[in-house]
Amino acid sequence: MKSVAEICSDLIRFDTTNPGSGERPAAEFTATLLADAGLEPVVFEAAPKRTTVVARIAGDSPDALLVHGHLDVVPADPAEWRMHPFSGEIVDGCVYGRGAVDMKGSCAMTLAAVLGMAARGERPRRDLVLAFLADEEATGDHGSRHAVTEHRELFDGVSEAISESGGFSVASGGHRVYPIAVGERGTAWMKLTAHGVAGHGSRPPVDNPVATLVHALSRVASHRWPVRLTPSVAALLKELGEVTGRPVDLDRLDEEAARLGPLGSLFKSQIRNSANPTMLDAGYKVNVVPSTAEAHVDGRYLPGLREEFLETIDELLGAKVTREFVNLEDAPDAPYPSAFFDELAGALTAEDPLARPVPYVMAGGTDAKSFARIGIKGYGFAPLMLRPDLDYFGMFHGKDERVPVEGLEFGVRVLTRLLTGRTD
Repeated sequence: MKSVAEICSDLIRFDTTNPGSGERPAAEFTATLLADAGLEPVVFEAAPKRTTVVARIAGDSPDALLVHGHLDVVPADPAEWRMHPFSGEIVDGCVYGRGAVDMKGSCAMTLAAVLGMAARGERPRRDLVLAFLADEEATGDHGSRHAVTEHRELFDGVSEAISESGGFSVASGGHRVYPIAVGERGTAWMKLTAHGVAGHGSRPPVDNPVATLVHALSRVASHRWPVRLTPSVAALLKELGEVTGRPVDLDRLDEEAARLGPLGSLFKSQIRNSANPTMLDAGYKVNVVPSTAEAHVDGRYLPGLREEFLETIDELLGAKVTREFVNLEDAPDAPYPSAFFDELAGALTAEDPLARPVPYVMAGGTDAKSFARIGIKGYGFAPLMLRPDLDYFGMFHGKDERVPVEGLEFGVRVLTRLLTGRTD
């Protein structure tokens, strides 16, 4: 049987860049591994080569758990990397390559865990649904959204799910803090348009849409969003105060995030909404004032704050700039405290006596948003024990992305405990 590091390397070697040539080769590899273990994977495509694999394993309880991950990755420029991003090389105890963290490493842990269970004849304590999805790095239209609308029956009986991004270690004194995601910010990707009057660039402008749009974007970019503490983030701050022995000052959260370093990264982007201009498109010649100007903004909002976010955006844009959504997704959250959170925490502490599991809200978004549409409560739990010198957040979409082999092996043990209910 392949090791988790070997599976991770194999997956990385499939170039599944999104946008690109699709996920089919990686999906076929995954389906073959599952079939060789005696499972009956279902393989389907939302579009040519945009391939997803789903398999179900019968357990002791029909109340099913979904374990999902995505096979696509963001682009990588080989010239910027220490080694080729699709080499899957194992160097200095780490698997290198695009997707090592986001999230072929996690897919490899899931595969290694269930293949190991099959080889040992172990039965999961509840039904398991495994989903290896396309298109997470875009909108999910060719992946999770397609799966929940066109193949809804594959997820019958599923009440909870685990996926990225949580369960990773953050060193803190004599402890290792493991944030388990119980929610994530909503997504509001927007296309902005300003209309005006075309004319010669040498003349006084009548109604220059470029200027209108730039002023609006400046207001958006410079806006200081107010702190909004959701219950889950408030619980995280309380836990961090107990771990460090010094309460977090709720009136100085930006300063506290800086003081706490890596631990501060767990909340500094999760205490307020955000909106970042990311793309601009206007004009076609230097001496021509165009009639339209366009831009894109990446907006994110905390659970329960969508209306407040959109009202603020409209005030900042003003009446002369219109917006339309490229992608709008609610901010899902999962129960906390809960018995299932305790199960996740227990699997970690059983493998790492120094573990301090804490609740966490993700700044970005995952396929959990799609599964929330059909009532599945998603938790971010892809367990990894990391070296203190590895910047986990920096690995996401960064150059020289890598994951420690020992961290992957730790994750397999934790997942096996969780899926089987093993307590030894």
